[in-house]
Amino acid sequence: MEARGDLRSILPQLPVVLRGGALFWPAAAQEQLRALSLGPDVSRVTSGDVLADALSDLRQALALRALPARAAEGYALFFDDLLSRAHARDWFSDVLPRLARLLLRLPALLEGHYAGARAATGLRLLGSQDAGFVLLGQELAAALLACALFCLFPTAGRGEARLPAINFDALFSALTNNARQSQEHKVRCIAHYFERVTASTPAGFVSFERKVLPRGSLSGDVTYPDSDAWMKSSVPLCPFRVISSGLIEDEEEEALEVDFANKYLGGGALSRGCVQEEIRFMINPELIVGMLFMASMEDNEAIEIVGAERFSQYMGYGSSFRFVGDYLDTKPLDAMGRRKTRIVAIDALDCPTKLQYETSGLLREVNKAFVGFLDQSKHQFDVKPFQDSNSKDNHPSVNSVDCIGVSTGNWGCGAFGGNPEIKSMIQWLAASQAHRPFVNYYTFEDGSLRRLEEVIQWVLRHGWTVGELWHMIVEYSSQRLKRETFDGFLTWLLPEDNANNDADYMCE
Repeated sequence: MEARGDLRSILPQLPVVLRGGALFWPAAAQEQLRALSLGPDVSRVTSGDVLADALSDLRQALALRALPARAAEGYALFFDDLLSRAHARDWFSDVLPRLARLLLRLPALLEGHYAGARAATGLRLLGSQDAGFVLLGQELAAALLACALFCLFPTAGRGEARLPAINFDALFSALTNNARQSQEHKVRCIAHYFERVTASTPAGFVSFERKVLPRGSLSGDVTYPDSDAWMKSSVPLCPFRVISSGLIEDEEEEALEVDFANKYLGGGALSRGCVQEEIRFMINPELIVGMLFMASMEDNEAIEIVGAERFSQYMGYGSSFRFVGDYLDTKPLDAMGRRKTRIVAIDALDCPTKLQYETSGLLREVNKAFVGFLDQSKHQFDVKPFQDSNSKDNHPSVNSVDCIGVSTGNWGCGAFGGNPEIKSMIQWLAASQAHRPFVNYYTFEDGSLRRLEEVIQWVLRHGWTVGELWHMIVEYSSQRLKRETFDGFLTWLLPEDNANNDADYMCE
């Protein structure tokens, strides 16, 4: 075990120790976990207040500071006031002991993982520019999430490694001081997940992939394209379906579902955030596991997660978010035992204002989407997607077993302040260049996209390529910067009078 580089890279981030070729809990922590596993008659944990004390003792047994006071208040508030008495009693008598038993198995689960995993798939730190793939069993993922619930992960060095916070102390702290009701319901989603996995242990797998578009030329790899490469692309634009209502996570077709991410995976999921990314991490909590070992993303990076099971049903958004009950995920499994749910995290420019119209900003966004949408395994030993050729070999068949489309929406257009018209076009370009067979675009009834379907159909009728649409976006953006136009991109590209004339022409 000591010889494994993957284990050595992640061990400082784990609460267990490696000694004599085996993993262990420190003796004091193991003793306390064993007491918790025997239930409240032994542990005396019958309230959120006492649970917070027990977690502080556990942390001190791991040479960590006591649980922060606000977090302790949050645990007490949730389990003693927000849950019903019957629900809390079930937690202390059943769920909590089962979680403690799961944590006692963590060393064995990790050893089993490393015994069965090739070095290329083992749990390890995936830092900046470190393209790689981690495959975890759902039971191990549950044990790691239990560590986060109990706030047992070390925190030293995470900032320097550009890793997001992983313990749940901030999530519970945010319940205090007249927090929004949405915060309570985020925690309810997490509590429901633990109730489910302790009642019936999931047996599938979840994979986490750091995708990197190299900036330099590497043999056989697709590299970070410049504006000229986009301008010269002869790849045809893929079919694009506009959907005015509905949610990406409810997509019926198998598709790559876009997480409107923060550069730190998960964003504010474990604090006060409650928009698209954070909600997805609450209803699919296995996504949170990636926050343990995935460093923040740079401009040429994305993170793809396959197999995260959904456990919760919800309604609302932001402050209106509410947990409304159990969700039974019926997605089939792939050959690796992962649910056929593919989520790609791509972070948009934050408050880009004028930058989103500059070529450098456009290029950053289209390449960010491109690295997220690109399946590099398809191109690594095949024709590069930017090859300037009209041969049919340059456009892989959309009937490929692994070639699925993209399900997305107004990426980077809410709190991040991006332009929905430009962002919709950029994602269309990136998906087409990545040879995705379709884009399903959820507008969330954004008024600025009322003509999106009309413009899409006009562009498709005229048979535009990726290069031609890129050229028009660059030209439009140049005019916006020079204040030569104040129209939105859709109206600038296809003025309504021209659209009517074109429609009349098509009917003749």
